[in-house]
Amino acid sequence: MPARMTSKERMLTAFRNLQPDRVPASPDISNMVPCKLTGKPFWDIYLYGNPPLWKAYIEAVKHYKMDGWQYGGHLGPLIDSNRALRPMDRNDKRKFRNVIVNKTSNVIIVRTYCKTPKGELWSETNYYRDQPPWTTRKYFKDFEKEFENLQYFYPDPSNLSGEAYWTMTKAMGDLGTTGLSIGLPGFQDLFGLIDGGLPQICRLYMQKPHLIKEYRRMHHDYTVSYVERGLQIQPEFLMIGASGLLTLQSPKIFVEISLPTLREVTRMAEEADIPSHLHSCGKEKFIVEKAVSETNLSSIEPLEPPPSGDCDLAEIKKLYSDKIALKGNIQTTRLLLASPKQVEMMAKECIEAAKEGGGYVLSTGDQVGRDTPDENIIAIVKAARKYGKY
Repeated sequence: MPARMTSKERMLTAFRNLQPDRVPASPDISNMVPCKLTGKPFWDIYLYGNPPLWKAYIEAVKHYKMDGWQYGGHLGPLIDSNRALRPMDRNDKRKFRNVIVNKTSNVIIVRTYCKTPKGELWSETNYYRDQPPWTTRKYFKDFEKEFENLQYFYPDPSNLSGEAYWTMTKAMGDLGTTGLSIGLPGFQDLFGLIDGGLPQICRLYMQKPHLIKEYRRMHHDYTVSYVERGLQIQPEFLMIGASGLLTLQSPKIFVEISLPTLREVTRMAEEADIPSHLHSCGKEKFIVEKAVSETNLSSIEPLEPPPSGDCDLAEIKKLYSDKIALKGNIQTTRLLLASPKQVEMMAKECIEAAKEGGGYVLSTGDQVGRDTPDENIIAIVKAARKYGKY
């Protein structure tokens, strides 16, 4: 039986597809739940950084006595507030400014101007009292005409110090692990840049393929350079955030645009002996198959079950347990509506499906809903301690 581990040790052991002292319990409470626990309007956290989300998350980890998993570590300076935006470092040529265009008792609407050497872009975001923010207008209103601005969204990261990452990691301590966060090129990324949503992205893909190819090249080169710099500071793990890889694009487009970057950064991480971890909510079975056969990915989440996903945890464990670690997959809607006893049984079912041999983190199928009862989140943590010992 392994010696008792800290939460950090437990999580990292599982991410390396090894056997910790017990199954870690790390439900995905990375956004709404920590904000709710502060008792403040959500815009205090997301817009004003009072407190910043990462600090609120650490307090939530303490509250639930769970194994922490923080995904938002980055190499740039630590900026707790969105009011005074500044470049990542001297290589970042963008200049930002925020203007509040409307404020009511329920929402603050903020327009963010981004000036580059090629022009000025703007986006608009709604910051809600009791919900996460939502960007309603994206920076690129005419992607073809404004394309020259895109290069400035991928500045040279070689001078970044890792200040923010190490501040967050030190604050987390042994309560859990902190990942150095990166993204992947793909429709899920373009969705945050291009006005008009998925229909406009699809039109560009079909009618202006040269622009999408150039975008993919710029994003890929930037991400590889960022990972190269990031691995020099030896982060605890490489966090690859790419929600919607198969929700906002087809398997064919994933293979064409996203997979080459996933393949390269996981190779780099493995060579540096740093675990790599992928988050992509929605359907994910195809991604698991590709990750196992064509990349060096260490672990994957959230493996959503139907109806929101297509993953059977027991089947994936049986097929790939010697190749990749798993994190998931209590269905979040059921978690919201169930009793604590029902949650315990759902957690037990997941543990029984994926516990054997290690390499498993008990978690949710995606982000825990704001109104999920505290008792249900606590039931997940208690279930891991009750049923997850090796």
